[in-house]
Amino acid sequence: MQKKAIILLSGGLDSITVLALAKQQGYECYALSFDYGQRHCAELVAAAKIALEYQVTDHKVIKLGLGSIGGSALTDEHIAVPNTPQTGIPVTYVPARNTVFLSLALGWAEVLHIQDIFIGVNAVDYSGYPDCRPEFIKAFQQLANLATKSSVEGDDFKIHTPLIALSKADIIKQGIALGVDYRHTVSCYSADINGHACGVCDACRIRQAGFADAHVADPTIYLH
Repeated sequence: MQKKAIILLSGGLDSITVLALAKQQGYECYALSFDYGQRHCAELVAAAKIALEYQVTDHKVIKLGLGSIGGSALTDEHIAVPNTPQTGIPVTYVPARNTVFLSLALGWAEVLHIQDIFIGVNAVDYSGYPDCRPEFIKAFQQLANLATKSSVEGDDFKIHTPLIALSKADIIKQGIALGVDYRHTVSCYSADINGHACGVCDACRIRQAGFADAHVADPTIYLH
């Protein structure tokens, strides 16, 4: 039987690369996206297009109310998205986001009898979020293999993070080698409804630098 995997699909540069890698490795892919109260829906539109392009078996979008607790510039309209580099953990950090996302992916995986979950976290060119670190992934995998019926019955889960130690340039190079088209991906924290990027937020700066360092033309449309 073909091996299966849950792919966390945000609609961004990293998640499409992870999906392409999982496909290359022979996985039948089930994509999972979240409408968690983020400032814009452009990334969800991008995720839907990517899921269709890669012919995933199923693409589920789960609606969450993270905006109701606030605490992040991505979910609280009263907190501005910074347009200059920040020190420490930036205000765009969404409290417990990857913990929540992986928990729901774990639940769906258990229902579908799938042991492999892919997430595009990165601990090299990233904004300093604590839930993108290898230590967090290791701890969550340990939790997954303690807290589920599947693991108790002998089917352990594996959290795959193929991009975690790569630079953004290396991620882009790998994606290009896999035939990934980055034109319709959305990384920007303040993208408009059409997915056009602000060009000044942390995510845009990291994306721009990644394409420049990879010596690949950046297909993103920037507003600034």
